[in-house]
Amino acid sequence: MPVRSLPPPTKRRKTTVESVSIKSLEAQLTSAVTDNGTLNPLADLLMLAHGTSDAREMSKAVYSIYRVFVLIISRGMLVHGGDDAAKQVRKWIWEKLDSYVELLVGLLQDEEPALRKSSLEILFSLLKHLSTSLTKSAPTPQPQFHLSHFKHIVHGILLCPPSPRSKGSSKHDSKTKLDVRENFVEVWFSVYDDIRWCFLREATTVLSKYSSTEYPQLLDNLLSIMEKLSTFPTDQSELSAWWVEELGAKPPKHKTAKGDTEEEDDPEPVDENDEDDWRKFFDEDSNVKDTKKPSIKARAHTLTFHQSLHSLQAHRAVFTRSWLNFLPHLSSVSTSSNRALTTRALNIMHRGVLPHLTRPVLVMDWISACVDLGETVGLLALNALFTLMRDYNLDYPSFFTRLYAFLHRDVLHLKHRARFFRLTELFLSSTHLPATLLASFVKRLSRLSLNAPPAAIIMIIPFTYNILKRHPALMVMIHRTEDNTGTDTDPFIAEEPNPNSTNALDSSLWELHSHIHHYDSAVSTMARIFAEAFTKPGYSMEDFLDHTYGTLIETEVRRKIKKEPALAMTLRKDLFPMSDVVNADDSVSGRDVVSEFWVFG
Repeated sequence: MPVRSLPPPTKRRKTTVESVSIKSLEAQLTSAVTDNGTLNPLADLLMLAHGTSDAREMSKAVYSIYRVFVLIISRGMLVHGGDDAAKQVRKWIWEKLDSYVELLVGLLQDEEPALRKSSLEILFSLLKHLSTSLTKSAPTPQPQFHLSHFKHIVHGILLCPPSPRSKGSSKHDSKTKLDVRENFVEVWFSVYDDIRWCFLREATTVLSKYSSTEYPQLLDNLLSIMEKLSTFPTDQSELSAWWVEELGAKPPKHKTAKGDTEEEDDPEPVDENDEDDWRKFFDEDSNVKDTKKPSIKARAHTLTFHQSLHSLQAHRAVFTRSWLNFLPHLSSVSTSSNRALTTRALNIMHRGVLPHLTRPVLVMDWISACVDLGETVGLLALNALFTLMRDYNLDYPSFFTRLYAFLHRDVLHLKHRARFFRLTELFLSSTHLPATLLASFVKRLSRLSLNAPPAAIIMIIPFTYNILKRHPALMVMIHRTEDNTGTDTDPFIAEEPNPNSTNALDSSLWELHSHIHHYDSAVSTMARIFAEAFTKPGYSMEDFLDHTYGTLIETEVRRKIKKEPALAMTLRKDLFPMSDVVNADDSVSGRDVVSEFWVFG
């Protein structure tokens, strides 16, 4: 068999492509699109982009391909129609576009920040061009959103495929790059209503389709975006920003089951023959009168895509569904990372999630399960639970019993004790709470203060003072004068888990009184406030929550000495009694008692 004198076809093709510059390939494609010529150089340009490892060359290739595809899209070459040859060409162009989008999605995880930023901007620019082209070619005059392209963007942000320039890496286990996430949130997610609505819907699909064990950073990536959302609309008039400008047009009025056009001010239609739909579960109660600006009032599951984008109810529905699908993933596996994610989710639950849910009580079961985890997670869950009780009429009779269970020794020694006192003051702020319940809390804290660090005692004393001032019925606990009050005769039942059955109101706060002899002057001074008249206004707890050993020592060091302490100026030789006589040379002849004090065992 004769030896081949030419390289294999693939290698020969690659050598030819490398000899052609990116600029010349772009010029050929530009003239080909204008003159309906061949688009084969597009494959060569994509090959150059996929094969280069230099960031500068990659950037040139990416922008060249982008300009070519914008020209192709604007000339309607991706619009349906034509003969079989046109369909084959269109199919081939779509394959190249998918390859280009795959390249851009991978570059979102590239090491070069400029490539990451430009790739994200190009992806969203293509989304706008593709959606506009889809709108122009639609058989009905309705604005369109190119969902298939947007899915690639969402997958790139949440699943994080590796960069094509990182050779040998094929795992999707990376976190979204910080600059990519911040750029996406600040420029698109928090600004444009259509991007936010579509992202929340697609994120729900991603959660149900991809496992968090196969993609360990999926939950973290999604929460990092959702917790940054601070511009969720609360009024119909706030739905006014659109990335795809055609979607800003007012949608047609919703039609009822009878075929009549529904006016905006008409009551909501009822369709008795409508099939069951998951979106019905997230619809708001139609009996609640909305005094705000009228919007499309039909059920969210009966609206078209365009109508949903202009319906505040539909935005709340997709927001609710995304959170209800996300939260169970945090509790499915009890790991340290999931526990940290749970803490982050609970941190924003009361202010960033519950107000925007269609029915906030839907998350009650998950929040109640988090309470059982205890520590910081349980405390934050109690905060969310308290919000449900106060603002959304949730009936949870055992709330204060669960809160009372958090009063154990560790809560005064852990780093989150300041958060505990801040939230506990909020929970016990009502003047309608029974005195028996409040007495159990102040007595329990008083008992725990006996072995608490000084910084924790400084929090307990003003906390107790505020409760006593707010509830005069508890003043009897500091005015009892029995001398036999102590741990042996105290009627308080420390082991009782029910705060209504501890007999705390029959006891006294002798533990706090004992702190007037505390070694720390700040604690002893604070403890004396219970012996004075309760004429002072309540203390601001924020002034006492940041104390630590460091701040206490710093305060003592900076304290000015007004009176010099008494010092012994002469050495007394008979300070320690000796068994033998001291010689004239001040040397001990016999047993040294002082040295024996330091012999252990």
